[in-house]
Amino acid sequence: MKIQQSTPTLKTELPERLNLCSYLLDARITEGHGARAAIRTATSILNFSEVKTLSENYARILARDNIKPKERVIVVLPDTPDFVGALFGVLRLGSIAVLVNPDAPKDLLSYFFDYVQPAAAFVPANRFELFRAATSRCARLPKLYGVGASEFSSELEMSTGDITCFDSSRDDPALLSFSGGTTGRPKGVMQAHRSFAITTHLYGQNVLNINKQDITISVPKLYFGYATGSNLFFPFSVGASCVLFPERCTPERIFDEIRRHRPTVFVSVPNMIQQMVSHEEAALQDLSCLRLATSAGEALPLKLHKRWLSTFNVELLDGLGSSEMSHIFLSNRSGAVVPGTLGKVVPGFNIKLCDDRGAEVVDGEVGRLWVCGKSRAIEYWQQAKETMQAFQGEWYISGDMLRRRSDGNYVYCGRADSMLKVNGKWLAPGELENCLLTHPAVREVAVVGVVNDTGLVKPWAFVVADAPSTQLGAELQAFTKTRLESYKYPRKIVFLKVLPRTHLGKVDRGSLAKQT
Repeated sequence: MKIQQSTPTLKTELPERLNLCSYLLDARITEGHGARAAIRTATSILNFSEVKTLSENYARILARDNIKPKERVIVVLPDTPDFVGALFGVLRLGSIAVLVNPDAPKDLLSYFFDYVQPAAAFVPANRFELFRAATSRCARLPKLYGVGASEFSSELEMSTGDITCFDSSRDDPALLSFSGGTTGRPKGVMQAHRSFAITTHLYGQNVLNINKQDITISVPKLYFGYATGSNLFFPFSVGASCVLFPERCTPERIFDEIRRHRPTVFVSVPNMIQQMVSHEEAALQDLSCLRLATSAGEALPLKLHKRWLSTFNVELLDGLGSSEMSHIFLSNRSGAVVPGTLGKVVPGFNIKLCDDRGAEVVDGEVGRLWVCGKSRAIEYWQQAKETMQAFQGEWYISGDMLRRRSDGNYVYCGRADSMLKVNGKWLAPGELENCLLTHPAVREVAVVGVVNDTGLVKPWAFVVADAPSTQLGAELQAFTKTRLESYKYPRKIVFLKVLPRTHLGKVDRGSLAKQT
């Protein structure tokens, strides 16, 4: 199989000096869009000029406390204007923004702080003591700012005046985000300013066709790179606006926010798509304002894709991206969606699928994903061995296993570390999961490999079902035997109320393996 290549479509080469804050925010004011809506909440609308002022105030607070360019600053806030102000304030100063889930458990927060060793952190005031405890192992105790406290709000209001963006190189580190951590501790992925400028244009503008009339809304929160791009950087790049709400995402909340703001682009994940189509009032919802929806983060089952279309009649673009490449590099296209696939290569990226020796596989065979493009990460922070393994030459070697169809569309088959050798043959967990999802009683499922008493690996299925029972378990095993090769059936069905998830909301397969 030949490498699937695509010609980069950047309108111009990126300038050597590039700061994301200037590129995505200040440039809108220079273009005369300062009065345009930028952030929409349940109670207010902030325009681009107001967001610029907020970012300047955050930058001045950091500068006052002698936080320097290229030092790491953690932003661990809910989705509010303050998150945006803090993020762009850090970038404005030339420091490195580290995005962390504010609802992460204490032990994971401690891991993040100990790993990153930040100079400062913006944290929710109502959990200030928790974050103070989480910094106890830091060699240099970071300056903690309790966002939302009256004292901090007063300091922010008094920190006024213009502050220009630091004169960053396009290759300077800008943002550190974390990998999914589905099978181990999340790795810190260091990205340069250029990475997000590139994916904003290649995917946001060229594939999603984001324009200044759009209003975006997202299920994933802004600390997740998928949402950082789709629900902040992409709309800001063209003078469009995003909807933000701090509350935990539920179908009810999403339906309410769509009624209130009438967005045009909906950024989602398979888990929430499942919850929305299964909601008892799904048929009553008016989603006609949406021109398209996207799905990423995990594979979107064909059955679920069809349910979404039949329920809401909104075009849904499934795709694949990674923190290591900044955003999505495989995607379906509007008007040419092929349900059950990840679509084709986003122009500007190159893709090949390889075996364990690095040789390309032919169409129809499963291979490990290799991807290259100018948005590739700089490194895994403080992890030289992992960096050398994953980044080879111009290529990023992913842990994802894919199959390329003869029509050029790609099908997701699972993670390399989750592929199972059963009876001497390969089994992609996703194939068994998709089969089980076609059974009407199954709501969600995850398949992992379990070593039995004889030392052989066998597939177990963890299932969320409407009415779990021993009888249903036997029925599901028989169901798969009639639809797949016999060795692929699940040797055991384990019923759960919910599937465990990582800090990015992905199924935590490592946790499931420990339950066997």
